[in-house]
Amino acid sequence: NMTDNLKYIVQELNKEPFNKNLNLITCDSLEPIQLLQILNDVIAEIDERHQMDIRNESADQTFARIIDALRIFRFKPPSDPNHFETFKLGLVQGNKTTVYPILEWLLQKRPELKKRAYLARFLVKINIPAEIAQDEEVENLYIQYEEHIEEFKQVHKNVEAAKSASLPTGDIKKDIKAMQDEKEQLVRRVDRTKKRVQSFPNSASMLQLAQRLRLEKEHEAKISRQISDQRTVIQSCQSRAQRLNQQVKDMRQAAAGSTADGLIARLEEEKKINRYMVTEKLPAEIATEKRQVADLQKIASEPAMGQADLEQYRAKMREVNAEINQLIEKKMMAGDVRDDKASLFRQQASIVSRKKAAAAEALREAREELNRAEEELQARRATLEANRGQQGGGEEVLKEAQFREYVAKLRTKSTVYKEKKRLMNELIAENGILTRTLEILRQKEEAVKRQISQAEKRAGVSGYSDTQEQLEKVSKMMTQLNQKKGDTLEDMSRIIGELNKRVNEKKNELAPLIRELRPLREEAKKLQLEYDEKKSNYERQSAGVEEKRMKLEQEVKALREECQGEESRYAYMKGMLDILDTQHQRVQDELRAYKSQDPNDKKKPTLRDVFKKKIAEQENIGKSLREKQKAVRDAQQPAMKQVKMWSDLLRLMDCKIACQAKAEVAAEAGEYAGVTSLQENRLVL
Repeated sequence: NMTDNLKYIVQELNKEPFNKNLNLITCDSLEPIQLLQILNDVIAEIDERHQMDIRNESADQTFARIIDALRIFRFKPPSDPNHFETFKLGLVQGNKTTVYPILEWLLQKRPELKKRAYLARFLVKINIPAEIAQDEEVENLYIQYEEHIEEFKQVHKNVEAAKSASLPTGDIKKDIKAMQDEKEQLVRRVDRTKKRVQSFPNSASMLQLAQRLRLEKEHEAKISRQISDQRTVIQSCQSRAQRLNQQVKDMRQAAAGSTADGLIARLEEEKKINRYMVTEKLPAEIATEKRQVADLQKIASEPAMGQADLEQYRAKMREVNAEINQLIEKKMMAGDVRDDKASLFRQQASIVSRKKAAAAEALREAREELNRAEEELQARRATLEANRGQQGGGEEVLKEAQFREYVAKLRTKSTVYKEKKRLMNELIAENGILTRTLEILRQKEEAVKRQISQAEKRAGVSGYSDTQEQLEKVSKMMTQLNQKKGDTLEDMSRIIGELNKRVNEKKNELAPLIRELRPLREEAKKLQLEYDEKKSNYERQSAGVEEKRMKLEQEVKALREECQGEESRYAYMKGMLDILDTQHQRVQDELRAYKSQDPNDKKKPTLRDVFKKKIAEQENIGKSLREKQKAVRDAQQPAMKQVKMWSDLLRLMDCKIACQAKAEVAAEAGEYAGVTSLQENRLVL
């Protein structure tokens, strides 16, 4: 509701620190420049850097500065381009429908925005042009600047944590007062206890024993805390040792079936992948980025292009495309399609390179994901250890339902674990059997080879079996290579034949279409020229109509603002007339009550009678209060004398009580001495 929003804005602007002294009528009748000045004052109260008179700067500068401040405050303007243009125009012209929502938002979130403006002063980074940022000294300074920003973030975070952790001043004062009262009570109790203890014999030795007992108890509490801390450390070390043992176990299981050849092959594969990444993929990406940077720098260094330049470039693009199409048509009509056998290999090589690049990209993403997962795992482990350390090694107590669910999961996992363990044991046993069988067969093979070599030596043909085995391997490899070569040549010849056939078919299909396309292109060129001419005429007419429309809109807006001002003035005058009519009616009623002879009018109380009655009541109240004051003053001296007598009486009674206590203590001491002397006399007898 617009009225409610305006009421809230007026209420907030009338408070500290604005003190605008506005009402609904005066606020609604403000000029656009005054409304923008109020908006600027509110922004300046949040961020003092905006404290200025907007009449000293242009409208564009004011709009840019306010938009920048709203961006820092995270105010969301319309995202749609058309709506944003309307918002921009309304803000520049001081339109109420645009300024009022901004004012309401700023006034509602003023404390939060103050904090955000303070942080933005130090956290919003400075934009440095690229040609200046390339300087080594500027780059080092910018790195130091970013480090200071991070340091400021950490310090501010610590300050906020300290503020949130600290108690309010009122609570601290209450705690101090309570502690002082408690201290006084303890001092009085200690004094009373000392008085009682001093009358007993051996009081000094008993105090020393009590002090030693207290020190021993404090030492015991300290040792118990140390024991608890050590238990926490032991538990964290045990958990860490369990985790490391599990990692060692996993690594041993992973390396159980691996051999030296497998590890070397894996390392060779990884080396090839890394070599491809370093020598081919990364240089290609760097070159692409450099080309993009060079293109962007070239575009940035050139002057801004207008509509005429764009049209010129578009015409050049159309001419180049037409030439390319003509060359393609000539080539297809010539029918000179040469058999390029290397094109097939180039196509296969490009497919392989694309697959290789895709695999490298997938590998890079997988490695990044693995690194992120490892970092997250380390962070969670550190958080878990910190939580365990803070909680004194305690564990979370599960509820009954959670415990049942945990037990059910544990049973399921135990069953799966037992099954997997059984299978693993069977595989391990089978692996042991196969390994032993392989060793036995290798031993037998070695024995047979030794027998064959001995027989060859006796026959004088040493090395015949090795040579024959090598020849068989070579012949087998040659047979495989010849077979692969034949298959490859047959596939290549078949693919080339199919490609030639398809090319001829496409040529025959495209020939009539190309003949039909030529006159259509000529017609398209004519239509394009006609379209460009009509488009330029339309743009000229549209610009004239748009200019007239803007003028009419400005006139209509000025007339509407004038009408709104007159309506506001009319509402204000009407309200003042209503107030004057009410006051005039009140005066007429008062005069009628004085002048009228009608007894009914005389019965109605007039304002004069009401005020006289109130004055008389207040005078009576003042008279009674003065009488009470006099009575209190008269009774003050006797009352003070009586209070002094009572205090003397209390002191006298305290003295008597103390004397009685001393007499009782002396009597007890005399009885104790008499009993002691009597016992000594009995022992002597």
